[in-house]
Amino acid sequence: MQTDKIKILYVDDEENNLNSFKSFFRKYYEVYIAKNAADALRIVETIPVEIILSDQRMPAITGVEFLEKTLPFCPNSVRILITGQSDIDVVIDAINRGQVFKYIQKPWDWEKLSLILENASQVFLSKKEINSKNTELEKLNNELNKFVYSVSHDLRSPLMSILGVLELSKMEKDSYNPTYSKKIEDCVLKLDAYLRNIIDYYINSKSDELLQDINFQELINDILKSQNKIDDGVFIETNVKQSEEFIGDLFRIKVILSNLISNAIKFKNPENAEHKIQIVINANQKSVYITITDNGIGILQEHLEHIFKMFFRTLTANEKQGSGIGLYIVKEALEKIGGTIEVASSLETGTSFKIFIPNKVNNK
Repeated sequence: MQTDKIKILYVDDEENNLNSFKSFFRKYYEVYIAKNAADALRIVETIPVEIILSDQRMPAITGVEFLEKTLPFCPNSVRILITGQSDIDVVIDAINRGQVFKYIQKPWDWEKLSLILENASQVFLSKKEINSKNTELEKLNNELNKFVYSVSHDLRSPLMSILGVLELSKMEKDSYNPTYSKKIEDCVLKLDAYLRNIIDYYINSKSDELLQDINFQELINDILKSQNKIDDGVFIETNVKQSEEFIGDLFRIKVILSNLISNAIKFKNPENAEHKIQIVINANQKSVYITITDNGIGILQEHLEHIFKMFFRTLTANEKQGSGIGLYIVKEALEKIGGTIEVASSLETGTSFKIFIPNKVNNK
């Protein structure tokens, strides 16, 4: 059927070439011809041609310039340049500017030209199939992300109800069993933290950077208040220095600090009488440097290069494990806002994270 044929546009100011080309190939392709670039551009504006051939030497415009002009209208088309001279500069220019698949010298060999057009057709069909699969994968990925986000929100609701019931049971001394209630509470809080990580991952991967004025002292105070529970024996020291306006992505910076502080609280060293965490923030007109140091159980040296990978869980002395998502989200969020992170750790001694984030004050 005519509609199943590959559409070819051939542009040349020599009418004999156009007529002979159309006569030779019209049985195999849907052929369009044009004597000048202006007529050819009107064709590509309305007809989705798959292959474009253009003579290099034309009166008003060169073939390379014409092929470059077709890119916005049919970016996936396969382009072929026809030239009467074996000029390597022209060929290089054609490849760089017009995304040319092949170049052919005049006078062409009909058998060789037929083979080139067959190859060009296969290239176009392959590109079309790849684009179609990429579109389908993107759609599936978006649907999966929406599903994860929705499930995470739906699961958090009953969890909060369970926590509410536990709080009520604590008030009724006769029915309250502290051992069982503590185990239930710990499990619920762990699952809730995991779900919040999933939600943070989704928002971080999908949302654009949103710049806001950030007061780091208020931010740290807010994060420490929002921690579900700070264990007994944890001492947190904060030292915030900010004399300049700081503009940054508040959501992502809060996610970064919340995850690192949560980990510092969680992974205590049972051998220490007091678990210490030091948070130092130094914000200036160019950037902010943040250091979070603890005297916890530390990280095995062979694990340091893997801790920012998704679902990687390091072995710990106190048998506590994270979700394997938090530090991955930290790294991804920092990359989104142009920041960096370094980690130093010694087993049974503690861990220190150093963060750099640029000030976007000139971008607001």
